[in-house]
Amino acid sequence: MSAETHSPSGAKLRKFTLRICLAGTLAFGLVIPAFAQPVPPGADYHTVQATRIDASQAPLIDGDLSDAAWARAGVADGFRQERPDVGELATERTVVRILFDESNIYFGIYAYDSDARDIAVRAMSRDGDMATSDNLRVMLDPGATRRNGYSFQVSASGGRRDGLLQNNTDALYEWNAIWDGKVQLRDDGWVAEMSIPFRSMSYDPSQIIWGFDVNRTIRHKNEVDAWSGYNPVLGFSDLSLAGNLTGISDIEPGLGLDVQVYGTANLRRVAPGTEGTDLSGTAGGNIYYKLTPALTGTLTFNPDFSDSPLDARQVNTTRFSLFFDETRDFFLQDAAAFEFGGYNFVNNSNNARPFFSRNIGLVSGRPVSILGGGKLSGEFAGFGIGALSVVTADQGTAPQQVLSTVRVTRPVLAESKIGMIVTNGDPTGETDNTVLGADFQYRDSNFLGVMIAQADLFYERSFSSLLGNDDSFGAAFNFPNEPWGGRFRFKQVGTNFDPALGFANRPGTRRYEGRIQNRQRYRDSFLNELLMSFEGEYITGLDNKAQSRFAQGQVLFDSYENDRLSFWVRDYFERIPELFALPRDVAIPIGDYGWTNFAARFLTSASRSIQLSVDVECCRFYNGDWIGITTELNFRPNRFFEIRPGYETEFFRLPTGDLEIHIVTLDSVVNITPEMQFAVEVQWDNISEAFTFSGRYRWEYSPGNELFVGVGQTAILPRLRFRDFEAQTSLLTVRLGRTFQF
Repeated sequence: MSAETHSPSGAKLRKFTLRICLAGTLAFGLVIPAFAQPVPPGADYHTVQATRIDASQAPLIDGDLSDAAWARAGVADGFRQERPDVGELATERTVVRILFDESNIYFGIYAYDSDARDIAVRAMSRDGDMATSDNLRVMLDPGATRRNGYSFQVSASGGRRDGLLQNNTDALYEWNAIWDGKVQLRDDGWVAEMSIPFRSMSYDPSQIIWGFDVNRTIRHKNEVDAWSGYNPVLGFSDLSLAGNLTGISDIEPGLGLDVQVYGTANLRRVAPGTEGTDLSGTAGGNIYYKLTPALTGTLTFNPDFSDSPLDARQVNTTRFSLFFDETRDFFLQDAAAFEFGGYNFVNNSNNARPFFSRNIGLVSGRPVSILGGGKLSGEFAGFGIGALSVVTADQGTAPQQVLSTVRVTRPVLAESKIGMIVTNGDPTGETDNTVLGADFQYRDSNFLGVMIAQADLFYERSFSSLLGNDDSFGAAFNFPNEPWGGRFRFKQVGTNFDPALGFANRPGTRRYEGRIQNRQRYRDSFLNELLMSFEGEYITGLDNKAQSRFAQGQVLFDSYENDRLSFWVRDYFERIPELFALPRDVAIPIGDYGWTNFAARFLTSASRSIQLSVDVECCRFYNGDWIGITTELNFRPNRFFEIRPGYETEFFRLPTGDLEIHIVTLDSVVNITPEMQFAVEVQWDNISEAFTFSGRYRWEYSPGNELFVGVGQTAILPRLRFRDFEAQTSLLTVRLGRTFQF
């Protein structure tokens, strides 16, 4: 333990360092505004101009483009294929019309189809799996950042999904906005109308160019088309090649004040002989206020997370803690404003994250109530801002805490940014904890004229009253191109690096990771794509002695029908410094272990009503035998029903004992209307023998207003024998929410 941490001089040094980091980042951002160009100079983007109308001329959102205003709208067409025949004109015409008034932007899209009877009409649920159905997606980047934006998607059945696009790498579909969309099927295709309030997004009113793109999926042809960004190298969350939307000005979206209130009633019953039955009620809500059109202030009181889905059931067979994604609306709102480190924290590389919102409201695996919180997110004076402060309740698990984080970024060069982050607080209340960090994220979409290059650097330092001070830093280079692409990442995490509001599951390590791949695409062939890749990971201690090594070679075949077959050869090495145990106390003794496995995956096309996924890997694990099999079936007979049973099993035969792991899941959705669904989740595993049931009825009777009814049940269920069903906790939740906009 560092003596500096507990001394007055140590506290002064800590405050001084914090001030220097803040001041330095601010100064650096202020002295380089001339280099902050959201749109690369000379960039040749597709451009369309939106047409302004009076609010009294706004079209009725019903999937019918007969409203007179549509005849005046700006038009975007000329879509090209992203797949299967890259760059070729789309086989079916798509026409996008764009209008706006002082409060909303409107899109009217005619998706022509010469085989309209074959249009896949599925995924009617709110935030459902759009890949299973014909769908259209509008992407908006109000700041023309070419990095961050919003996604609004509709399917041919009327289902809707929205999401946050951050850093051209992630799409957060758990985020929800207030907007409207309707569709109609026609003899020659289908039509979608969308109305998106400006207040649902953060935007700079002085920005005369918005980033804009539209993607279309023709499911029965396994075709994906795009208006601008049809480069198949880019993921669905990548906005770097989005086109330009011009003409939007003089927006007056009211006071910019949204008040969301709700009342919740809970009936909770626990197993007989314990706490009995409890009936409770609470009220809470959120207040959203646009301090400027690009900067949103949010206050939350008694937030309710009863509508969050269950975490995916996992059984940990590693030495390190598992990472679970955030699913709660309050923390997902403008989550991109808190993103740090770029590619260093993508694709399961979560070790040393400075901020991980799942730590708020959860202590040692047990939930802690959040009394309230405030958030500031968006842009101001050329800076990206994310600030969050939350007060948690004193519930015995931990005393009342104030947990805070601040993230500031500044655009530099053409497509890059610098930033800093500060977190403060420990959810357990056991330590004083602060983390400071700075990063630089570089991107060039015209590298050598035709390619994309990314480079990311970060440095962070933690100050802990328990462990002292330590740091983490890293660098990443990503080359996402075709036919050749690759990446390299390096990350070092100090032994005492302790981000109490972040995530660190493997301190005291250096991690080297690289990948190289070759992707070939074919036309007029049963084979659409052939991918061959090699990647490896090498982890050492700070003494440079090897701790882990992983390498794999992959061959992937993607058919014209979008069925996929993959094969891997995987080589593992683990140095175990101290004995650790798998479930059922099956021990892995101290020693060095190396083994090689073979794996395969078969995934049928999402265009079919029945989709099957099978993963198999065998045959070694440490110094014993092992096989793992994961199977998932997705049955979608029509727009009203989705049934997804899953089964994961592992068999271990080790010198210290045998182990079997079985995980059973069932997800199902009944889509009554696009605005009304009933979703069911069931999970069970044989290690904990815990059975979990969640049923959620949701009716959004108008945009922003909904009735939610949730039913939950936990139980102990030995060997899935329902005659031995031992109920633990039963929960019924009824919540009525309403949003008032001013």
